[in-house]
Amino acid sequence: MASNVPPLEQETLPISGMTCANCALTIERNVRKLEGVLQAEVNLARERLFIAYDPRLVTHEAIVARVRKAGYDVPEQAAGESLEDAEAKARQAEIAHQRRRLLIGALFTVPLFALSMGRDLGVLGDWAWQDWMNFLFWALATPVQFYVGRDYYIGAWRALRGGVPNMDVLVALGTSVAYFYSAALTILLITPLAAELHSLNAHHVYFETAAVIITLVVLGKLLEVRAKGQTGQAIRALIGLRAKTARVERHGVQADIPIEEVRVGDVLIVRESERIPTDGVIIEGTTSVDQSMLTGESLPVLRTVGDEVIGGTLNRQGLIKMRATRVGRETALAQIIKLVESAQGSRAPIQRLVDQVSAVFVPVVIGIAALTFTLWLLSGAGLATALLRMVAVLVIACPCAMGLATPTAITVGVGKGAALGILFKNSAALEQLLRVDAFVLDKTGTLTRGAPTVTDVVLSAAWPGTRQKALQLAASAERGSQHPLGEALVRAAEAESVPLYPPRAFESFPGQGVRAEVDGQMVSVGSQAFMQAQGIQLDGLRAEAARLQAEAKTALWLAIDGQAVALIAAADTLKEGSAEAVQALRALGKQVIMLTGDNEVTARAIAAQVGIDRVMANVLPSEKAAVVRALQAEGLRVAMVGDGVNDSPALAQADVGIAIGTGTDVAIEAADVTLMRGDLRSLPQAVHLSQLTMRTIRQNLLWAFGYNVALIPVAGGALAVLPNVPEGLAQLNPMLAALAMAFSSVSVVTNSLRLRSKRL
Repeated sequence: MASNVPPLEQETLPISGMTCANCALTIERNVRKLEGVLQAEVNLARERLFIAYDPRLVTHEAIVARVRKAGYDVPEQAAGESLEDAEAKARQAEIAHQRRRLLIGALFTVPLFALSMGRDLGVLGDWAWQDWMNFLFWALATPVQFYVGRDYYIGAWRALRGGVPNMDVLVALGTSVAYFYSAALTILLITPLAAELHSLNAHHVYFETAAVIITLVVLGKLLEVRAKGQTGQAIRALIGLRAKTARVERHGVQADIPIEEVRVGDVLIVRESERIPTDGVIIEGTTSVDQSMLTGESLPVLRTVGDEVIGGTLNRQGLIKMRATRVGRETALAQIIKLVESAQGSRAPIQRLVDQVSAVFVPVVIGIAALTFTLWLLSGAGLATALLRMVAVLVIACPCAMGLATPTAITVGVGKGAALGILFKNSAALEQLLRVDAFVLDKTGTLTRGAPTVTDVVLSAAWPGTRQKALQLAASAERGSQHPLGEALVRAAEAESVPLYPPRAFESFPGQGVRAEVDGQMVSVGSQAFMQAQGIQLDGLRAEAARLQAEAKTALWLAIDGQAVALIAAADTLKEGSAEAVQALRALGKQVIMLTGDNEVTARAIAAQVGIDRVMANVLPSEKAAVVRALQAEGLRVAMVGDGVNDSPALAQADVGIAIGTGTDVAIEAADVTLMRGDLRSLPQAVHLSQLTMRTIRQNLLWAFGYNVALIPVAGGALAVLPNVPEGLAQLNPMLAALAMAFSSVSVVTNSLRLRSKRL
C-alpha cells in the first residue's frame, strides 16, 4: 500500500538583518503562511531558519522570497560553499557594515557631543548659545540620523508592515522624537517666538541625544554580532575536522582526490598524522587514533585490522589501509554535525514564555512611553522634560536581550556537549534532563561491557558426559542466537577447538533461552525459569546454581532430551567508571535503578558492586517499557539508559531516553541523548551540563526581564516623584538609557559564552 505521508524536505537557511526576538517571530509568521510549510523555527543566536516543507506545494525559492518580502535577507551560497562558509561570509559583511556605521557615527557624534556638553557646562562662553550653533548641531546630527540610523528606519517600516513591531521601531521612534523636536525648536528660535521660548526655559535642543543614541546602539550591535559569532565555535570546530582530500588506491595506482569523489568500497591510504578521511574498516596496519574531538576520549585508542575508524579522527602513528564504508552525509562526523545543528536550532520549552512576552513587548513599551509623555506634560513639567522621559523609555527597552537569552545558552551548551561526546537530539532534552528524578540503567552493555565470558562448567553427577561435550552441545544450540551469552558459549568452544554441530529446528525465546536439535538430541539452553516452563527437573544442580549466582555469574542450564545435565556460568565484567558514575548521580540527588533480565541473586550481586540499591531483575526485553511506565506512575520523571538496540521501546517511553554509543553509532532514533564514548561517566557530565545551561538561561532571562521591569519605570521618571532622590537618579538621560540598552544584549551573549569555560 502506498504511503500517504508527503515527502518532506528539510533545510537550514542563513538569515541576515534580524535585530531582536520580534524579527524571528516575523519571519516565522510569514513563512508559516506558505502552503506546504509544516515547520519554521528561527534561531536568533545562530541567525538561522529551520524549515520542513512539502516540495510538491512550495519551493525553496518561494520560501526565500517570502523571507525577503518580510524585510530580511537570505545570503546566497556559492556552488560548493557550505552553509557555515556562507554564514561566516555574511557575518563578516555584517561586522564590516556595522563598523563602517560606527566610524561614521562617531565622526559626527563626538564633536556634536563635545560642543553640546561644552555649551551646557558653560566652558564655551556666551557665543555657544547663538542661533547658528543650533544649525551646526543640526548639520552634524543629520548624517547620523539618516545614514547611520537608516537601517533602523527601514527595519521599523518592514516590522510595522509585517504587523510585529521590533527593536528598530523603538530606536527609530525614540531618536526621531528627539531629532525632529530639536529641528522644530531650531527653526522657532529664529522667529518672534524665541523670546517666549527662552522665558519658558524651552530653548535647549537635543540633537546630541539622538546622535549618541544611534551611535551607541550601533556599537552594541557590532559587539553583539561579534559575540554571537563565537557561540557557533563548537560546530565550526567539528566542520573543521572534515578532510578535504583522500589518497585512494584504485587498480594498484594511488592518487589524491577530493573527498567528495570517495565512494563506498574504495581503499584509502592514511599516513601518520593525517586525518582519517571517512568512516571505514582497517584492512592493513595498526595505529592509535585520536578521537577526542568526536567522542571526548582524552587518550588515543588502538585500532588494527578489522576495527572501525571514524572520519575526521586523527591517525597518530603508523600507515594504515582502510576500506570506506560510509561517505558524505552518511559518515559519523556528518551525522554529528547534523544532530548538533538541529539541537542548536530547536526551541526549548522555556522559550515559549519569552515568545509570548516578545509578541506584545514593543506595543506595550510604546504605550508606556505615550503614557509617560502625557503624565509629565499634564504635571506641568514642560514639553522638553516630557519628551526626554518618553525618549528614555523608548530606548531603554531591549527585546534583543530577551530574544537572545535562551538560544545563545542552548547553542553554547549543545556545542560543549558535542565536544565531550554528549549529543542532544534537541534542546527540550537538554532542559528535561535537569528535571529527571530516576535513572534506569540497563545492565548489559551499559553498566557492564556486554561481552560475557564462560567461567565455569558444572556437570550433573547423573550425566556421563564430559566438560567438552557439554560445551559442544550448548554452543552448537546457540550458534543461531545473537544473545551475548550465546555468543560467549560459541567463543568458549572455539577457543578450546571444540567442533560444533549445525543446529536444526532452532527456536529462540527472547530473554529466556534457545532450543534446537543437535546431533540427534533435543538440546535446551537457558534460564532456570525457561527450564521449569518445559517441565525439566533441576533438583540435582540447584545448590551449584545458587553458588554461581551469589558470585555474580549468570548460570545457563543445559538440558538434553528433557534432562538437566550441566550448568554453564558466564560473567560480564563491569565497565570502567560505572561505579564512579553511579556515585556521581546519587551525589546529584538522583535515584539510580538497575534493570536486567538476570535473576534476582545475580542482579543484586552486580548492583552491590556499583552501589545501586534498587534492582529490577528477571525483566524481559519486551517488558522494559512497562517497567518505565510503572516508575512514571509512581510520580518519577525517568531517564532510561540503554544500548539502543533492544531498549528502544523503553528509551522512547522514558521522559529522557539516553543511548550508549560506540563512537560510530551517532544518532539512535529512540534516544534523546547519545553518549558516544560508551562510558557512563558521561552521564553525570550530561546532567551537570543541563544544570549549567538552564542556570545560564535563567540568569539571562532574569537579567533581560529584570532589566526592563526595573529600568523602564526609572526612565519614565518614577524616582522623581519620591522624596529626597538625587536629581541624577531621578532623571535618566536618554543617552545613558541607550548605553544600557546597547550593552544588555552583549551581557546576555557574554554570560552564555561563559559556559564554554565551565568544567564538568
